[in-house]
This record gives sequence, structure tokens and C-alpha cells, in this order.
Amino acid sequence: MNRKQNAFYAQSGGVTAVINASAAGVIETARRRRARIGKLYAGRNGIIGALREDLIDTSRESAAAIRRLRHTPAGAFGSCRYKLQSLDQNRREYERLIEVFSAHDIGYFFYNGGGDSADTCLKISELSRRMKYPIRAIHIPKTVDNDLAVTDNCPGFGSVAKYVAASTREASFDVASMAETSTKVFVLEVMGRHAGWIAAAGAMASDAKCEIPVIVLFPEVPFNREAFLAEVKRKVRAHGYASVVVSEGVRGADGKFLSERGLRDAFGHAQLGGAAPVVAEMVKQELNYKYHWAVADYLQRSARHIASRTDVEQAYAVGKAAVEMALAGGNALMPAIVRTGNRPYRWKIAAANLRRVANVEKKLPKNFISANGFGITARCRAYLAPLMRGEDPPPYRDGLPDYARLKNAPVKKKLKGEFAL
Repeated sequence: MNRKQNAFYAQSGGVTAVINASAAGVIETARRRRARIGKLYAGRNGIIGALREDLIDTSRESAAAIRRLRHTPAGAFGSCRYKLQSLDQNRREYERLIEVFSAHDIGYFFYNGGGDSADTCLKISELSRRMKYPIRAIHIPKTVDNDLAVTDNCPGFGSVAKYVAASTREASFDVASMAETSTKVFVLEVMGRHAGWIAAAGAMASDAKCEIPVIVLFPEVPFNREAFLAEVKRKVRAHGYASVVVSEGVRGADGKFLSERGLRDAFGHAQLGGAAPVVAEMVKQELNYKYHWAVADYLQRSARHIASRTDVEQAYAVGKAAVEMALAGGNALMPAIVRTGNRPYRWKIAAANLRRVANVEKKLPKNFISANGFGITARCRAYLAPLMRGEDPPPYRDGLPDYARLKNAPVKKKLKGEFAL
């Protein structure tokens, strides 16, 4: 691995407002290390780009274009939801990857994604040992859900938290204006299948200088219909209105999702969406309050215009660190964010073994949730605040964000035949 080899980078899972900042960190660092890394290829639509030998030549992009990725949302190279099985279950996929990597002299593998992507990266790292193919695989953390183990927080989360908190505050001002004769309850549904990190951010809309009656419904707290309705009634009586932030992953005492529709995604997870109207209808039926509800959906994870500066800086840093770890001989690692101080906020990057990350889900700690189960504690506020801090607006053109669109020039295929997924 001392000779110069090419590298492969891919984006996986749900994209974020800052995943392209990580891509910029990877590509710019690789370009500075040309003595060790030849070309950096990106997989078109994630790992399936490697399986299909559908590679993108990032060297065809100008330095200015790559620099612009830092302020461009979503996945510049395309993403996917595709989970590799184990080597024993589907050996042909790994053999195909070796064929593609070998044909293009790829010795470095960088996979930018969440928990399932960490698992995929760990499996790729096993190629070195079990199939005698030398490759260094580094997982680059990304997930709006903030549920990866080991790392203090996940790039992508800080910006979602900022968006949800700001949207909750702004919508609450709207509802407060109309509450006397119209809407009294606003319900915002946010992402979070099993972990309530994003929902917790909604409570940040209210603080000592701007008190807002916010009720949060966490996946970690079994939904209690009577207790919830009593809390809504109490808030409306005290303030004239209430805002509810509900995680898509809220479950009843029976363990069933309030919003589950019986569908499954590509990873086998329950397909959620619809908790907000369920909760809002309860308010109407039991309390006869007029309501409005909204689902943040893709808006929360694509809102680069309101991204957290902390988030952007950390996203770039983990991309840069991934390349440095690989060049230092690392394999099956993830650059994790380590918080070293809160006042002032300080952080650093450290290497985490992927065996501690893959298939491990980090939920909201109990001491982050208020005693009544509908809010957050001071400890949670201290954790969230610096992640949302700072502005890093993109450039604007004619009143709209001016985002990068890459050439994504294909690499000429060297293998014969197509690979069927």
C-alpha cells in the first residue's frame, strides 16, 4: 500500500445539507496528496456505482467547483439505499467489487453515510483479510438522525436541528397571532425513527428570552394519549396556543408506531410518515381545538440556506480526516467528533473502530428528557446549542441560493458485461 493508488468515494442513505462539505473535504485533501493518491473516483448513486462500474472522474471538476460543494446541499454524486449482505451470504457482490477495484487500481474506499453505511464499510474492509485484496476502508459519518455510536454528534444533524428549532419558533409566532379566533395548536412532524434527537431540537425554539409553549413527543417515551391531551390543554389555557413537535418514530404503549403504514424501505425498516395528522386529529376530537399540521420531511435535511456553521465545519473536517487516516494506514475506522469543552465549545477528531459503530443506534439519553416526558433538560440544551450555532449562508443569485452542479463525467468501463443488482 506504499505505491500510488486511486481512491473511491460514495454517498449513501438519506442526504443532508452538509454531506457535500464532507465530499469537498475528501476530494481537496486527496488532491493535496497526489504523491500517494492518483485519481479519486466517485460512485454514481453510492455503492451501486461500484457494483455497476459506474464511476465518476472527480479530476474533471475544477477546484472552484469542488470548493462550491461546501455550500451545496444533497448528494452531488447521487446516493442510494442499498445494504450489502455478508460475504458468506452474497460472495458474488464482493467478487464484483474486487473486479471493479482491481480494474481501476482502487486501494482506498471512503463511504459517507449513517449506520447501515458503517456496516457496509466494515464489510468492505474485510476484503483485505478474507479475499486477499488490499484496500483501506474508512467510513465518513453522516446522518440527520444523530444516532451513530461513539461520535459526539453526526454531521448533518446540527443543520437539521437549527432548521427545526427555527421553524418551530417561526410557526409558533404565527399561531400565537391567530389563536384567539382561529388555530390554537400547530403540529410539526420531524424525522427520527427510534431516536428523538431532531424532535428534541424543536424544544430549542423556546428559551428564557423567548418563551414558547412547545410539547415534544419522543420515540424514547411511549405515547400516552391522556397525558398528552392534558399537556396540550394546560399549555393552551396558559398561553392561548401550543406547538407540538412529534417524531415520526413515536410509538404507543403497545410498541406500534403511530404512523406506521405497513410499508418497508430498502433496508427493511418500517416506512413512516403520518404521525402529525394522527396527533392533530386527537386534539380536534378530544379538545375541539382548531389545528394545523405540517411534515418537515425533505425540507429539514436539505435546508442549506440555514445550515449551522459548526455543522459545515465538522462535515468538512471528517472528510479531510478520512483521507488522512487511510494514508496513515488506517482501515475499518471512522473519524469521530469528540467534544472537549462546552464553554467555550471545543471539539476534535479521533479515530473510532467501526466494530463499535456499525449496527449500533444511539438514542436520546434519559437525562436529556424532562421529567414529564414532553420537553428537554438543561443538559440537553447545553449539548444542542453549540451544534446549531453560527451561520454559513451560501452565495445567492437573483434572490435564490446559487448551488453547484457538477459535470459528473463518467469513467470509461474496463469490464465486460453488466452486473445485475
